[in-house]
Amino acid sequence: MKIAVIGSGGWGTAISSLLATKGHHVTLWSWKQAESDTIALHHENRALLPGVILPENITYTSNITVVSDADMTVIATPSGALVTTVQAMAPHLKPQSTIVNLTKGLCEETGERFSQVIERLCPGHPVIALTGPSHAEEVGKKIPTAVVAASTDAAAASFVQDAFMLPYFRVYTSHDIIGAELGGALKNIIALCAGIMDGLGLGDNTKAALMTRGLTEMTRLGVAMGAHASTFAGLSGIGDLIVTCTSMHSRNRRAGILIGQGKTVQEALDEVHMVVEGFYAAKSAYRLAKQYKVDMPIVYAAYQVLFEDACPKEAAEKLMTRDKKAESPWV
Repeated sequence: MKIAVIGSGGWGTAISSLLATKGHHVTLWSWKQAESDTIALHHENRALLPGVILPENITYTSNITVVSDADMTVIATPSGALVTTVQAMAPHLKPQSTIVNLTKGLCEETGERFSQVIERLCPGHPVIALTGPSHAEEVGKKIPTAVVAASTDAAAASFVQDAFMLPYFRVYTSHDIIGAELGGALKNIIALCAGIMDGLGLGDNTKAALMTRGLTEMTRLGVAMGAHASTFAGLSGIGDLIVTCTSMHSRNRRAGILIGQGKTVQEALDEVHMVVEGFYAAKSAYRLAKQYKVDMPIVYAAYQVLFEDACPKEAAEKLMTRDKKAESPWV
């Protein structure tokens, strides 16, 4: 199968290696020709995925028309670049070709899930979200990983499952694309908060409480938006939440640690040197919580720290001193 991977960051590079290993004809697209040439020269993305030598059968380009010959297009751009990139590639897509989205987040301007954006800009193409606990650094090294291919189209989800499945990369299917995408977007906010807790020097008890209550908030908003609660107990929910809140591979956690240690938000974003998706998702989630009238105190606190200059320590104290509640309703 001919596959175009759009975005040569760490994740796009890792997934290109996986798909080429599977035997597909893969072309990796970079937005700058110099970046494409450098990766092609070394068969390695030394800037973003060092140590992972890429298969010889990958080709490289900065020409977005590569999608015109692709049976499958895989989107792996940063969240802020997704809309403009999809707009650029849409006129060139091969008719009825499958689109797989790896980018996690929400559209900052509209609050849409990314599959909604892609479907709107690329009508007539099946869109599948591939998501779950999957650090590029580990997938590139062929460390066992499990993800979920989510779509309302069962045949399309199974098609993607077959295209990506390898002994070290297990793919499940799901019909709940709403829950799968929201899990992938919202966990980044909680991971950023987990990093802040680490930066403040708080403990394992704190992080466990944050992750558990964060998952509750993710589920609340998801259900209000039409997702199934059970999805958040799966790979795209608690699975992705665990890996992102606990690993130093996580840009969101690393940025949070710097904020907790006293860096300004902008200083933390600059020091990480990569897109911190939770920063952008916090604004969208805050708006969605207001729109759907869902109580999300952790998300509100994150928004205040990130966009209203609230003190991280005081924000944590306010969360702990809110009115008392039952964890679940009394029968």
